[in-house]
Amino acid sequence: KATVSVLNWPVVAASMALRGMRCLLNAGGPPQMLAGMKVVELASVLAGPSVGQYLGELGAEVVKVENSRTRGDVTRTWRLPGEAAADGRSAYFHAANAGKKSVAVDASSAAGVALLHRLAATADVVIASYKPGDAEKLRLDYTTLKALNPRLVYAKITGYGDANPRAGYDAVVQAESGFQYMNGAAGDGSSPTKMPVALMDLLAAHQLKQAVLLALWERDRTGLGREVQTSLIQAGVSSLANQATAYLKTGAVPQRMGSDHPSICPYGSLFVSADEKLLTLAVGSDKQYAGLCAVLGLDVLPEHTTNPLRVANRESCKAYLTPAIRTFTRAALLAALEAKSVPAGAVNAMDDVFQIPEARALVMDGRDGEFCGVRQIASRYSDGDAAPPMSPPPRYGEHTREVLAEAGVPPGDIDALVLQGVVTVSR
Repeated sequence: KATVSVLNWPVVAASMALRGMRCLLNAGGPPQMLAGMKVVELASVLAGPSVGQYLGELGAEVVKVENSRTRGDVTRTWRLPGEAAADGRSAYFHAANAGKKSVAVDASSAAGVALLHRLAATADVVIASYKPGDAEKLRLDYTTLKALNPRLVYAKITGYGDANPRAGYDAVVQAESGFQYMNGAAGDGSSPTKMPVALMDLLAAHQLKQAVLLALWERDRTGLGREVQTSLIQAGVSSLANQATAYLKTGAVPQRMGSDHPSICPYGSLFVSADEKLLTLAVGSDKQYAGLCAVLGLDVLPEHTTNPLRVANRESCKAYLTPAIRTFTRAALLAALEAKSVPAGAVNAMDDVFQIPEARALVMDGRDGEFCGVRQIASRYSDGDAAPPMSPPPRYGEHTREVLAEAGVPPGDIDALVLQGVVTVSR
């Protein structure tokens, strides 16, 4: 049988020091700030992979480790009706896996664990999304990996934290964190509605991205890594913002209000134009409301002069505005409101969204023009270089041989590991 030994720490330290030097030499401009760093992603679905793609967009090499016992990340199979199933790269999989290398390993085997230890020993970051206790069973937990690599930043996502063994699922956490209860049409007969994206996963990913970058910054000063973690439930609750503080301060439980805002009016409210198109208003001040009425040719009624009055008389305010808005085409009204600095916008379907130049700028096409996905990074940097093209999301096991060879595993040993079912290579 082929065996894989873990690298000695002095050799690891020298290798990482050299890679860190290359990182400094190659960091000429964003978004390649992490060029030369290596990330091992032991995560699937959306939260963990979103962190991995984010770090990859910043220049890190991201190795996506996929479970060979389950044929890889489950989102490879999450296809839309009619979507082609040819190469295991669904539209959903494209959401968070651009620029990565796929290595398929059976982590339940001793040889598979040894391979992953070898990869972690030279990594800067490991991203893990196991249920509490599972990483320890597999010997892929922070305590184990830190002994191999003291500089390692171990980024962990759970559903509910270490003390709760439940697995975290976005739809469940949306319900438990209060988002689903608040979301939906107004009225006693309405039903709570799940968000159309996996919002808890994305919020957790944003929390972990920040934690990873801070831990890397700290490592520059101390020379040591650390474990950082977040949970879906806490990422969700921390993002309840004004809805949470309103309840905690007043005791009032937020209810479903459709698109309306509980403490501003008209803010988020929907209206229909003369050409039967939807638009929304985001009037947050009395000055903006006066500007809205001026554009519509309306007087500001006494019961609508201040925001508290408009909130108290929400339905009469919306009813007052509706007929006047109906006399404008959407384009004409939005142009007139913009000229008066009154916030408003079109309600866009997805095909309309990607006609917006700012949205198009986030679409990634690969070096050969193949669609890669949408960028995780939506920030801009002064004097930064243009973001280089990224490779499309990998096929399952596409880079197994390449990554293991770079880790020092001899070709004959890789062949033996394939025959033993420890690793899988794409054909």
